[in-house]
Amino acid sequence: MARYDFASDNVAGAMPEALDALVRFNGGFEGGYGGDAVSVRAAELIRGLLDADAEVRFVASGTAANALALAALAAPHEGVLCHDHAHIATDENGAPGFFGSGLALLTLPGPSGRIAPQGVVEALARPDEPHWPSPAALSLTQATEYGAVYSGQDLERLAGPARAAGLGLHLDGARLANAVAAGFDPKSLARMGFDIVVLGGTKAGASPTEALVLLNPRLARRFGARLKHGGQLISKARFLAAPWVGMLESGAWTQRAAHANAMARRLADLMPFPLTHPVEANAVFVAMDEARLEALKARGWFVYRFIDGSVRFMCSWATRVESVEALGADLAAIA
Repeated sequence: MARYDFASDNVAGAMPEALDALVRFNGGFEGGYGGDAVSVRAAELIRGLLDADAEVRFVASGTAANALALAALAAPHEGVLCHDHAHIATDENGAPGFFGSGLALLTLPGPSGRIAPQGVVEALARPDEPHWPSPAALSLTQATEYGAVYSGQDLERLAGPARAAGLGLHLDGARLANAVAAGFDPKSLARMGFDIVVLGGTKAGASPTEALVLLNPRLARRFGARLKHGGQLISKARFLAAPWVGMLESGAWTQRAAHANAMARRLADLMPFPLTHPVEANAVFVAMDEARLEALKARGWFVYRFIDGSVRFMCSWATRVESVEALGADLAAIA
């Protein structure tokens, strides 16, 4: 039977703090569609985490969160700058364009999923023409698809020119908890002028829930209608909000991400194959030929080749030391 321990950070169950909160807030009766006390409390905690006066909405998937966010920042005839391998460009099956009625994704290069600043400068210098979409927003991912973490200074080097050019700023924070556990200050996002931040719950260890944080108050107008139109205005909203109360009141959102990061570092120390990206969050990427990948799968471990050709190993809040040691032994055996 295949083991999926390291296939992704969304294969683990929900952390105890998230489940306890779901049970705690299950009883009684509450208003629907986000007007309940649980959603209000979760939003307060998120505002405290980011040190920002923001509107907060909860949706059921990262794809919906990103697509709805980008649709609020770019018109159908405009584009969004993002990394070549950003999740919105490679793994969301055109959802940003669908929700945004045709908005384009304008991809830029950079090592380990971090956009090279020169790419943003060049994209902003391109003249507006009726024949191609001009950028209306910049989307950044923290931590990146390759587990790299932008420093605050590096993020500002990208956000600053975009902001000065009048672009909106979106952060895909599906793994923001891991970046925070690695030392990134989430309070810096409001200071940098981000308009919308997607706060990742699912990959952090919640039940399926993502928080859409509207730091720009102008975007809040009719955003509930945008959610309804996109099928993401959930009637029993307290069940999307409750895990956030459990994770943030206890500190588990960051603490368990720190565990995932530590497990990735432990696996990297045991890894007999060359690392292809820095291990800064909860991911380990290595160079491995197909024969050895198949040999690893034959030993029961399911992992897969990522879009850059590397083989990816993801650690989660639930990754155990014994599992890392067992995988390390099998990797040594096939190497």
